[in-house]
Amino acid sequence: MHELSVAESIVTIIKENTDGGDAKVSAVRVRIGELAGVIPESLEFCFSAITAGTSLEGSRLEIERTAIVCHCEACGTDSTVNGLVFRCPRCHGPHITITSGNELQVVEIEIDD
Repeated sequence: MHELSVAESIVTIIKENTDGGDAKVSAVRVRIGELAGVIPESLEFCFSAITAGTSLEGSRLEIERTAIVCHCEACGTDSTVNGLVFRCPRCHGPHITITSGNELQVVEIEIDD
């Protein structure tokens, strides 16, 4: 299960940035792109499972999904890709560069005072 290793990495990032994880973390915000191959519900389940019985138990995992965005080399347009058709939605050209949608980032750790 890919999501379990992602959840473990999130916990490692939290510990590295909060004095070993001893701070009371109320929420963790992550940004996950549509191309990252992560199922949000599975990630939430894995995060809850591995934080149970630890100082992170009860922390909310807040997931922000990002769309697939491409830049067309031919017409210079930045567009959202719908589905998995990787052509420019404007000119239908095949020469595009993916500029967003493959993110997998911890963007914020919220700590209670």
